[in-house]
Amino acid sequence: MTTFSAQCRILLAMFIFILNPFTLNTALANNAAAPQQQAAPGLTNAPTTTTVVPRARIIIDNDFGGDPDGLFQLAHHLLSPSVSVVGVIASKHYASGFYGDPGTAAFATEQARTLLDLLNTDIPLYSGAEIALENTRSPQVNAASQFIVREAMRDDSDLPLYVVCGAGLGSVASAYLMEPKIAARLQLIWIGGPEYQGTAAPPDTQGAEYNLGIDIAAAQVVFNNSRLALWQVPRNTYRQTLVSHSELLQRLNTQGPLAEFLIGRLESLFNKAQGNLGEVYALGDSPLVLLSALQSAWQPAASSSFYLDLPAPKITAAGDYLSQSKTRKIRVYFQLDNRLMLEDFYAKVRRFDSDPSHNRSELSGHPQR
Repeated sequence: MTTFSAQCRILLAMFIFILNPFTLNTALANNAAAPQQQAAPGLTNAPTTTTVVPRARIIIDNDFGGDPDGLFQLAHHLLSPSVSVVGVIASKHYASGFYGDPGTAAFATEQARTLLDLLNTDIPLYSGAEIALENTRSPQVNAASQFIVREAMRDDSDLPLYVVCGAGLGSVASAYLMEPKIAARLQLIWIGGPEYQGTAAPPDTQGAEYNLGIDIAAAQVVFNNSRLALWQVPRNTYRQTLVSHSELLQRLNTQGPLAEFLIGRLESLFNKAQGNLGEVYALGDSPLVLLSALQSAWQPAASSSFYLDLPAPKITAAGDYLSQSKTRKIRVYFQLDNRLMLEDFYAKVRRFDSDPSHNRSELSGHPQR
């Protein structure tokens, strides 16, 4: 039977052996000289790129003439091979415009067209309505809302359809009013809406949240009257997507045409604001990419972002929430995987800009010229 003191001496000897540099170095040298185990077959010749096929169809609806984060989101989506962007809708925001630029759908269409031309793609581009819904019963029948209905009612594709909105909800609300059956045939993701109860609002907040205020009647259609499946990224969540100006300049490397375009739009905004925006910027529309394209390999979902399934609130005429218990559930995101979202964005832009041969393959899921 070993005594306690003998056990201590044994442990002390082992400890000295481990810390002794000579014995440690000798062990490492012997290990290096020993025959190495062969790598598993196929790993040494693994391809440097992977083949990704689309797992979903995407309709993008955003106010590309306002805050340039919409253009960042559009570029990111178009460089994501796991989704097929089947159409883009350029929407209005406010009649007062944005730092001197008009708030019209026509101007938004011009901005989106410039980016689509840069990416050399023929994805259909539609202009949304130039005015908000007059009420919650009358749709605005135009090419944009008709396209949503047509794509949702297709029966020749097994890919799920996401309609991702980074501005007002006028086009998708009109589409629902035109054909309520689309509610069972698409997933709506929206950046917008104020904070939920228990979550602090930003300082000096007045009036309706920005995207909600673009078309309150449209939001009432979606929240109050429809059965649309909705994933919401409210203001307190999309405000988490902060990047610094210095970070963008360093990570994107403005030598390439796409990075130069995006950084140029952002610097134009900073210059118009005369330096009063600080040194960070919210890529607030980029969660649309995170939640639709950057999903887990198995059981596809935005599994690295936190959400709760909550009863859909009622939207008032002032743009506030009224709590409801007996209503459909919607998914509300409270925490985003910014690391995945931003690093993927940086990598895809740099890859696109660094090698022209990638330009077509990166857009393999989308219509090409």
